[in-house]
Amino acid sequence: MENVHLALEEDDLYSGYNDYNPTFDSEELENDVGFQQAVRTNHGRRPPMTAKFPGTAMGARPLASSFGVTARPMTAVRAAGYTSSLTRGSTFDPLGQSRGPAPPLEAKSEETAEEKIKILEMKVNDLIEESCMAHSIGALQLALEKAKEAGRKERALVRQREQSGSGEHINLDLTYSVLLNLANQYANNEMYPEALNSYQVIVKNKMFSNAGRLKVNMANIYFKQKNYPKAIKFYRMALDQISNTHKELRIKIMQNIGVVFVRMGQYSDAITSFEHIMSESANIKTGFNLILCYYAIGDRERMKKAFLKLISVRLGIDDEDKYIPSNDDTSSDMVIEAIKNDKLHQMERDLKALAEKYIMTAAKLIAPAIETSFAAGFDWCVDMVKSSQYVELANDLEINKAITYLRQKDFKQAVETLKTFEKKDSRVKSAAATNLSFLYFLEKDFDQADRYADLAMNADRYNPAALINKGNTVFIKQDYEKAAEFYKEALRNDSSCTEALYNLGLTYKKLNRLEEALDCFLKLHAILRNCAQVMYQLAHLHELLEDPQQAIEWLMQVISVTPTDPQVLAKLGELHDAEGDKSQAFQYYYESFRYFPSNIDVIEWLGAYYIETQFCEKAIQYFERATLIQPTQVKWQLMVASCYRRSGNYQKALETYKDIHRKFPVNIECLRFLVRLCTDMGLKEVQEYATKLKKVEKMKEIREQVSLSWLCVCFGADSSHSGSSTKGERLSAKMRSLPASSEPYEASSPKELDASYVDPLGPQTDRPKTGAKKRIEDDDFADEELGDDLLPE
Repeated sequence: MENVHLALEEDDLYSGYNDYNPTFDSEELENDVGFQQAVRTNHGRRPPMTAKFPGTAMGARPLASSFGVTARPMTAVRAAGYTSSLTRGSTFDPLGQSRGPAPPLEAKSEETAEEKIKILEMKVNDLIEESCMAHSIGALQLALEKAKEAGRKERALVRQREQSGSGEHINLDLTYSVLLNLANQYANNEMYPEALNSYQVIVKNKMFSNAGRLKVNMANIYFKQKNYPKAIKFYRMALDQISNTHKELRIKIMQNIGVVFVRMGQYSDAITSFEHIMSESANIKTGFNLILCYYAIGDRERMKKAFLKLISVRLGIDDEDKYIPSNDDTSSDMVIEAIKNDKLHQMERDLKALAEKYIMTAAKLIAPAIETSFAAGFDWCVDMVKSSQYVELANDLEINKAITYLRQKDFKQAVETLKTFEKKDSRVKSAAATNLSFLYFLEKDFDQADRYADLAMNADRYNPAALINKGNTVFIKQDYEKAAEFYKEALRNDSSCTEALYNLGLTYKKLNRLEEALDCFLKLHAILRNCAQVMYQLAHLHELLEDPQQAIEWLMQVISVTPTDPQVLAKLGELHDAEGDKSQAFQYYYESFRYFPSNIDVIEWLGAYYIETQFCEKAIQYFERATLIQPTQVKWQLMVASCYRRSGNYQKALETYKDIHRKFPVNIECLRFLVRLCTDMGLKEVQEYATKLKKVEKMKEIREQVSLSWLCVCFGADSSHSGSSTKGERLSAKMRSLPASSEPYEASSPKELDASYVDPLGPQTDRPKTGAKKRIEDDDFADEELGDDLLPE
């Protein structure tokens, strides 16, 4: 205590700090003689200051500085490097830089074995997580690589534990996770033998608790490999190792066992499994499978019982009325709005939709089997559904009954069934009227189709199928502007309605608004990427817009989708022929002929192509096929004879002409060439054929005169005179074109035969449209274009 100095009560420890010291007046430094001298000489001291500073608890102490010694109170500046024991000549070094650089940091001691093990464990866990994340994004190969690397790291970890003497502290959970993830990734990559080996390692290790459940995974792999007996064995082994407390898991395994028995065709064993499940914990999927098994063995009564069990299964979901706002409680309405479209409600809707799908499918399946007739069976199903929790499905079942009649080609029953809905609620009435309109449209009863389309629109103006049907009936009446309005309204109600967009494009094409039609089909192509009809329409529009190259490109896309369509191949040949590319046109025409050898236009083009290229022998087979297709058309037989004549086979040509003459005895061209060939070959029959030719020509002249006389009676003498003159000139021209018998045969012009029938190399525009274009244009409103949207979903 002797070193402790107590302050007197009258002393003020902090007095004097507000006193002004002229030493710190920096503005007067220029007039300070002592400071200026110190600056000039870089040394020196100022005279001692006379000002006194108050003492502290430790007493007043002098403060050495470069300006003199002053007394000041004790403060917390010693730690910053300040000291009161500075002597003359010492430097001001508050940071202690004069002491030299700081000593180097001490090196960290080496990691212990336990720390290395912990780091390695963290790496293994990270690799497992990365593998799972890769699998979640679909990178299956990367997930497998990460799983393999985790396995290698884990084995290194085990070895390191054994070397450090802590082998008894192996992390079994980590080993289990690594092996299970590796097996799962093998299975995901369809490397089933490797996956089974990995699962087997886990199952055989007694140190892993509950590893027997993984036999379910092994059974699933055997199921995928279609090794059904082994799958059942492993499912049953897994079932034996799972206690009754895990009821839900046992039910799922039994359901898998039933499905495997179905695949094996052992329906009785499958029924045993499914019946047990329905008695313990009934669900929609098992009930449907049970009905299928009863249907497979043909048990009518048990089918009915199973259907009743199916529609009595409780889904455990809330009523939809729960999500209707009450408008009384604002906070409650906000909660309802928040949960109306959440994932839980979406799951409930999906479950309900799945249940309705199974019930509808089961009813359609068993209806013909449970009663003597399909109608009676369907009526029983409808009655049962009406008395169940799925009462709203009854109307949909009735509509499906009508659709089934359609598939059975029983249109009368379908119409009668649909007509029963005319007095039902608006939704059902609209669906039924839509289907009736569609039926009558297919039967070409357009008035009735229009009537029911109006009825469907009145019941539900927002039904796009009804608007499409209405537009179709207007389209048939050639009121294209009005049809376009109905199609547009259908698109406003359902922007994804492809039928409306397709028919709108056809309507614009009829109105010659080709750019708008092109826009419609381009939008449709963005929705239906591989629809051949849409791409063909785009090709046809580009052809109408005089852009053949673009049309060819679209047709090539059609060929990539339907490479064996002969009509599209023929159209490609036509476009290349119009562009002057004969070789490419021949290739496509030949491919079209190979897939469909009965297209007369393709046959005619190929025959004419060989004649033009001076390969008449090859043209014969095409004209002979044309003769088989159109045996009453004399021009194909004349072309065959002409090919023999052009190729120099006169004997065969003569026989062919004689055969034609027997079939068509009054054909003048045939007789002309018979006279000519017989004359050139010096045959005796020349006089006979010449006589017949004169008789036929005389008969033809008489017929023309009779026709002219009839024209004179009908249209007057002036018309008769001009017509007679024209006909007379034409007859004279034909007579002059007949070659004289003395002319050499080779001197005959190739045009002699062509004048008697249609030139196969004539203008392409005069030919009928090829099949693909004609098929689509003539059938604009076929079933494919109206689409299944006209039928209830």
